[in-house]
Amino acid sequence: MNPILIAVIIVSAIGLIAGLGLSIASVLMAVKTDEKVEALRAELPGANCGACGYSGCDGYAEALAKGEAKPGACAPGGAEMNAKLGEILGVAVEMTEPMVATVKCNGTCDHVQNKMHYTGVSSCKAANMMYGGTLACSFGCLGFGDCQQACQYGAITVINGKAVVDPDKCTACTACAKACPKSIIEMMPKERAYAKVVCSNKDKGAVARKVCEVACIGCTKCAKVCPHGAVTIENNLARIDPDKCTACGACVEACPSKCIAL
Repeated sequence: MNPILIAVIIVSAIGLIAGLGLSIASVLMAVKTDEKVEALRAELPGANCGACGYSGCDGYAEALAKGEAKPGACAPGGAEMNAKLGEILGVAVEMTEPMVATVKCNGTCDHVQNKMHYTGVSSCKAANMMYGGTLACSFGCLGFGDCQQACQYGAITVINGKAVVDPDKCTACTACAKACPKSIIEMMPKERAYAKVVCSNKDKGAVARKVCEVACIGCTKCAKVCPHGAVTIENNLARIDPDKCTACGACVEACPSKCIAL
């Protein structure tokens, strides 16, 4: 018999046996998938932002299927998607209140002073490692846009040296808050009217005012005029409880630094 033909037969036989072996192994060693998990995962947006409290959409889908989590925690998905999750699980959905990212700083280039000229990597995280960043205010927005790059929805941009959030695009996925080295981005109620302190400076009044024209100076005037006890002063910084605030505007009028906004 022709040696070439013999070689072809041998190689073909080996390939046939190997293919048969792989087919049998794929059946015997197949990992069973939960159809419910797959159905849930197909509805989730795939942002993997962690706002639901799990590592990502896969983890949330598995937790939902096991009954360890409740639908309604996916902020990027919105009400319609969370309702579909409830239909798959056969349970009622208790929607959480819509939230929006809020930058607790109003120190634009027009208001805050610089303490150095920075020529390093254009990153808030990198700049923050150099003596807390370029700004004289060690609590303010650095303006290099780490939050903007982290946002998958184009909801945050840097304008005049400060991050600005578009509430219509924000899904409260928390990616921007995690990317901010100053931790000045918070998730706050989106649809309620309430006053907000757009400052994070915890220095004493004289120091805060020296580095930024619109910094909170902890003067307590806002707390004194609030008729509902919604304003408190903690570490030289005013804080407003959205659950108590009625958006009456008294604190906004009383604030000498104009760092409270409705």
